[in-house]
Amino acid sequence: MSDADARAAINAVWRIESARLIAGLTRIVRDVGVAEDLAQEALVVALERWPETGIPDNPGAWLMATAKHRAIDLLRRGQMLERKHEELGRELAALEGTAPDLEAAVDDDIGDDLLRLVFISCHPILSTEARVALTLRLLGGLTTDEIARAFLVPEATIAQRIVRAKRTLAERQVPFEIPRGDDRVARLSSVLEVVYLVFNEGYAATAGEDWMRPALCEDALRLGRILAELAPGEAEVHGLVALMELQASRARARTTPAGEPVLLLDQDRARWDRLLVGRGLAALGRAEALGRPSGPYVIQAAIAACHARARTAEATDWARIAALYGALARVAPSPVVELNRAVAVGMAEGPAAGLALVDAIADVPALRRYHLLPSVRGDLLAKLGRFDEARAECERAASLTRNGRERDLLRARAAVHAAAARARPAAMRR
Repeated sequence: MSDADARAAINAVWRIESARLIAGLTRIVRDVGVAEDLAQEALVVALERWPETGIPDNPGAWLMATAKHRAIDLLRRGQMLERKHEELGRELAALEGTAPDLEAAVDDDIGDDLLRLVFISCHPILSTEARVALTLRLLGGLTTDEIARAFLVPEATIAQRIVRAKRTLAERQVPFEIPRGDDRVARLSSVLEVVYLVFNEGYAATAGEDWMRPALCEDALRLGRILAELAPGEAEVHGLVALMELQASRARARTTPAGEPVLLLDQDRARWDRLLVGRGLAALGRAEALGRPSGPYVIQAAIAACHARARTAEATDWARIAALYGALARVAPSPVVELNRAVAVGMAEGPAAGLALVDAIADVPALRRYHLLPSVRGDLLAKLGRFDEARAECERAASLTRNGRERDLLRARAAVHAAAARARPAAMRR
């Protein structure tokens, strides 16, 4: 195996295993920053050894064993042991010097550890931005660059948020636990935001050569379902689960066998997962049955349900979708919501109406390097027969995206528009 192949394989393993690794280590050392450092050390060892020895049969277990031994060494050296004696009391005293018991503690109940990792990353002592960035880093295994792209802010800003967040959690000695009672409710909104952002990163990757990262979608869905069990009276929790189930139902139809993206209106709806559609509609029904005013996730789930219920693209109720986006803009205003509303209005009322809405937000600073703005504008311009402008917008969108598959798609659309522009004078002469 070449160094390049080994590094690619290690990166893929890290994406899948890093969250479980950090969660399990946090349970031992009670410090997410130290846990991430230990996980990173295990990754460095893998980068040194795997190119020579090959990828082990169970790379996740290998990384966990390596990091676990380092955690045990750290505790035994006593650098943390004295302080942890006060936090862990008799539990740690029982573990001291007994490696087998400590190893068992790491391997036990890893699912709950992931949920604890989400809640500790979303603790109210952190800013919303820091909670989201930290959880995407620790749970989603995203780099600071990828998180920065997701939030349309500089990479240095995200790096600072993560460092400060870990330092704050350590200084305040935040417990590694699932909150209870009123504390759990207060932290739920931030958790939902984070879970959906993780799902979105899996559903439409911001960078790399893959259009999707299904493992992230699966992690987010699993966490969402667990949250729904923990908080059955929260409509927004069911709304988020419904939204993710309905979007995940399209996963198989979103790419060709070669991994090329297939946009919503071009998808073979027979390939949509009807089981997930059913689960999503049921979750939406549970949210609506609670009789609360619709929040952002319930509204977005209702939009996804419109697509799910349409047997063909032509049967889509775009007028209702446009109205739902209007409602979403009222409860959760953002330029991205306005851009999506423009798409729906363009489908319901015609491309000129959609283009007017897009142009109204074209100068919003947060959208200046957001590739979907010129992408949407290019589509609307093409429908109006303004092919030269459409080509330029698609080329601009292709220059802004960091996802290789999406870049190829946008360049192909630009080529189609260029061909249409060249053909148009001949057609007009006939």
